[in-house]
Amino acid sequence: MAHESIDPAIPARGDTTTATTARAAALSPVYAIADRYIDELAELDPIAATGMGVAGHDDRLPDLSPEGAAARDELSRRTLSALGAAPIESDRDRVARALMTDRLGIGRERYDAGDPTRDIRVLGSRMGSVRATFDLMRTDTEADWATVATRMHAVPDALAGWIASQRLGVERGVVAAKRQAAGCATQAATWGGLDNDTRPFFHALTDRYEAAPEHSPALLTRLRAAADAATTAYAEVARFLRDEYHAAASERDPVGPERYAREARAYLGATIDPVETSEWGWSELARIEARAKEVCDRIRPGSSWSEAVEALESDPAYVIEGVDDFRAWNQELIDTTIDELGGTHFDIAAPLRTCEAMIAPPGGAAAMYYTAPSEDFARPGRTWYPTLGKTRFPLWREVSICYHEGVPGHHLQVAQTVYLADSLSRYQRLSGFISGHGEGWALYAERLMGELGYLDDPAWELGMLAAQAMRAVRVIVDIGMHLELPIPAHADYHPGAVWNAELALPFVIERSRFPADFMRSEVDRYLGLPGQAISYKVGERVWLECRDESRRKHGAAFDLRAWHAYALDLGGLGLDDLRTELARF
Repeated sequence: MAHESIDPAIPARGDTTTATTARAAALSPVYAIADRYIDELAELDPIAATGMGVAGHDDRLPDLSPEGAAARDELSRRTLSALGAAPIESDRDRVARALMTDRLGIGRERYDAGDPTRDIRVLGSRMGSVRATFDLMRTDTEADWATVATRMHAVPDALAGWIASQRLGVERGVVAAKRQAAGCATQAATWGGLDNDTRPFFHALTDRYEAAPEHSPALLTRLRAAADAATTAYAEVARFLRDEYHAAASERDPVGPERYAREARAYLGATIDPVETSEWGWSELARIEARAKEVCDRIRPGSSWSEAVEALESDPAYVIEGVDDFRAWNQELIDTTIDELGGTHFDIAAPLRTCEAMIAPPGGAAAMYYTAPSEDFARPGRTWYPTLGKTRFPLWREVSICYHEGVPGHHLQVAQTVYLADSLSRYQRLSGFISGHGEGWALYAERLMGELGYLDDPAWELGMLAAQAMRAVRVIVDIGMHLELPIPAHADYHPGAVWNAELALPFVIERSRFPADFMRSEVDRYLGLPGQAISYKVGERVWLECRDESRRKHGAAFDLRAWHAYALDLGGLGLDDLRTELARF
């Protein structure tokens, strides 16, 4: 579909409403461009619209063919041109334009590098987002379920477009690694009904409608037909990846220095020295392990880390049995934390005081994740926990994970940004998340809860340290594997050997202290998303350095609550811009 210029002086073609036009008239040129971009992006990418909570697009899926990717790139190109010509009327304009220019510029670099035609990774592929978008859809009314059915009917066309894009990549020699193709094939097989141990996702979704006390037989028939079509389409994706794509996929997992530098900059909003950052990761791991040794001694005098964990996981006081009870425990911890932090350490507005704990559908990656509230907060922020088939949940590591995903981590940060409609541009509020900034804040939030006394129980502190160790390990192996660095001579693990997946897996299992099945999924994730895994620890490093600088600047007058409010009200930023803006506090 063609679109007119998004220059705010030129009327947009299509169904732009009078309300939208009136809203744009009240905005600065930069904010009006941001507003228009979100409207046009939502039209071109209904999955993004659902994720942002922009209403009116939930019945469709995007065109994932090469033509669809080209249309979205053209939108970015026109937006960048309009931003470059727009006057800057305030500091808010300056920050908003810098964010959009950086993010859309990185997106265009990825497009030019052919990324939409090698969109095969176990976390973050458009193939996966087609399924995941249904997790965010409303299912309260018959009309909601009718919308689900309409979108479900669109799954085959969306996936066919995605397959066409990947075939173009094969033609051009721009391909993903065999490891990612195999992992995505497994995911598609699960959703496509080829895994006999798991109810296919779309059929399980339709089961929920059928289980309602009152449902329409006609709509149920429609949902069942749509579920059959969507399930069959995912089975076709699995066969495509296994029978066709895998043979053409790359044998190599590493992406090399050039692509790694681009991807790291995309996830961080900063340029790093990868060798220095890797060395810093080793030093952080040593610091964390030294503190963990002290904490383990508090749990059981003289115990090793594994012995302390064994003691905690055999103690009924630190274990929950059953998925439903575990979800309820997460919900209670989220609610209690919001009540206790709101008005004391943070200002938490009323719409942000609801955050739902959810259990993730099977078939996806192993890591817990967060989804943002809708623009109007009708859909709240949610944390999602993949159980990986477990029904027994040791709690020692789950407390800090809940703080990371909920409050004061992702929910407080992301939902606060969505809430600030009076001060941030629509792009900043709905599409401005940068991993280094956001994941760095969430990791900082875990450590902050320790500083505030919420991790005084040594079990909870050990869980936080395990999370910190895993993020330090990520820095070491993500950079090491993709740049094929030698392991430093001072290391206590295969010094001098060159990092690869086979060396990384035992290392991350041993040194992160996370379960082997989880870390196996993590290594695949790192190899499919170069530069993303380092964003947590590198981002936390910047947040802590900025806080330390503000403390030095203000001395005894430093107000941590005020600093947090100032920082969160900035919205998403690249790490370089975050340093610049926090220096103004």
